[in-house]
Formats: sequence, C-alpha cells, structure tokens
Amino acid sequence: MAQGVIAIAEQRDGEIRKISYEVVSEARRLADSLGQGVTAIILGAGVKEKAVTLGHYGADKVVVADDPRLQTYTPDAYVTVLEQLVKENDPAILLLGASTQGKDLAARLAARLGVGMAQDCTQFSIENGNLVSIRPIYAGKAYAKLTYQDSYPQMATARPNVMPLNKPDTGKSAQMVDAAFTLDDSVMKTKIVDIIRDESGKVDLTEADKIVSGGRGMKDAEGYKILEELADLIGASVGASRSAVDAGWRPHKDQVGQTGKVVSPNLYIACGISGAIQHLAGMSTSKVIVAINKDPDAPIFQKADYGVVDDLFKVVPALKEELKKMA
Repeated sequence: MAQGVIAIAEQRDGEIRKISYEVVSEARRLADSLGQGVTAIILGAGVKEKAVTLGHYGADKVVVADDPRLQTYTPDAYVTVLEQLVKENDPAILLLGASTQGKDLAARLAARLGVGMAQDCTQFSIENGNLVSIRPIYAGKAYAKLTYQDSYPQMATARPNVMPLNKPDTGKSAQMVDAAFTLDDSVMKTKIVDIIRDESGKVDLTEADKIVSGGRGMKDAEGYKILEELADLIGASVGASRSAVDAGWRPHKDQVGQTGKVVSPNLYIACGISGAIQHLAGMSTSKVIVAINKDPDAPIFQKADYGVVDDLFKVVPALKEELKKMA
C-alpha cells in the first residue's frame, strides 16, 4: 500500500537548490499530518555529502542516485531513474519544485507513472487522508482546489518561494541510502554539449528574496542602470516585463510573467510596469509589492501594497539616496 511522502530535490553544479529545502519542508508538514515518513530523492554526481542537509529540513531518509551521467539535468536520464526509484518506494504523495527543471521533469514523470499532477501549487493540505492542492488559474484571477482520484502517488509541484522553510535542525540526521538503478545509454537521446553560465552573480529570479523589475517605462536599455544600482543597494535581483524583453532591453532570463518566470519574493518593486495580466500572473504571489508608475490608472496599483504615482526617474534616484543614508 502506498505510504509516505517523497520530495524530489534539485541540485545545480553539486549545490542543493533552495527549492529543494522548501519542498522537503512541505513534505514534512504533510507527512506529519498523515503520521508517516519523508523520503528525499536527489540525482547527481558526488552530491551525497551536500545531500545530508536535506535531513536538517525534515527528511527521514535521503536516497542518492549517484552517476556521472546525472551530474547535469537531462530529461531522459532523470525520468528513467526517478521512475524506478518512485515505484520502488511507492509513496502516497510525490512533491517536486515548480522550477524550470521541476516543471519539465514533473510532467514527464507523471506520464511515466500514469498519474495526474497538479502544477505550480501555492498551498497543500490533507483532507480525509488525501492530498489537496491549491493552484492559481486564469492568470492568477482565481484559485482551483484540486483533489485526487484513487491513484498513487498523488503528485504536485510547489511554486518556489511560497512554501515556508522549516528552521534547519543540524542535530537531525537522515538515513542516507545509495540508490540502486539501471540507466542504459540508449535511452539518453539528449546530450549537454555546452552550458552558458550567468556570470552576473545575481540570485536566480525564482529564488530571489527581493526583485526590482522594469517595464516599458524604462524607455531603453540604459534606463536599467538605475534599477541595477537600486538592486545592489538592497541585495535584489533585476527583472523585466515582456515588453522590455521583446524590445531587447533585457535578456529573456530576466522576464517575469506568464511566458517568463513565476516569482514570489518577499519584496517586488515594479518600476514603469503597467501591470498587464500576463505580468501579474508571474508575480502576484509576492509578499509585498511596490509600484512606481506615473499613470495613476495603471493596473499594477490594484495589486500593489504600496504605490507611488510619479516619474520613476525621479523616484528611484531619491529612493537610492535615502537607502545610502540608512546604510
């Protein structure tokens, strides 16, 4: 009989990603409601030492699939290995992070397992012993409450930066298990030939605690210099609306919105962004939203906790000066 909660952890370059700890923390809360255990599964090469930290956030057991072919994410290899490990452990609930990798992996894995899957969820609970998932729909205008038919595992992905992290308990250790699996090279139809790394040193938008974003109101690529300076002062990452990316002012990796990245930072500062529904869908779950726009009727103000109706090229420099005084 299916039992327990499995959390699929992510690593990049051998480092455990923040979303992994969020998913394990949520798995712990759900497992406690069921009176069951938490197993974390991580794939990679030489990650066992780092994977110990998953126990600090609530995992009772950590299954490590170690293989040089798993060092970098490829869908064919990861889905093949995870299908074996999930079936072997037979969980009642299976959670992944709704990161770029997690969304790709979860959809493929659900198809392999033959189960339904709730994508990009913002809340989970247990009702009558079953998982209940809450996810935004219609570009964030409404929320759907999803329950599962009698098939296991009950599978879902968690939106990054939404699930609260457990306070790490370094005194808690998980049982470390070396996974046994088969991976034939013939199933690996894709091969990583090169990785173009972001050398900016900024935290990825999906994991950022603070984000300063600019839209069409930035006028051109030069306008983003003041946002970069503001971001440096408060330790934030810089985002952009689709219109700014389409204009070539910022790279696509900076795009926030329905066709870009979905973010949930503690602080989101929107500068010169009108607030089209596609953009709001990507940042509406931010904890605190500050909007700066000279149009008082801009839709962004309907979502903002704080709004400034003025020219951003006057407000942002003044804000930077005040922050420097506080430093």
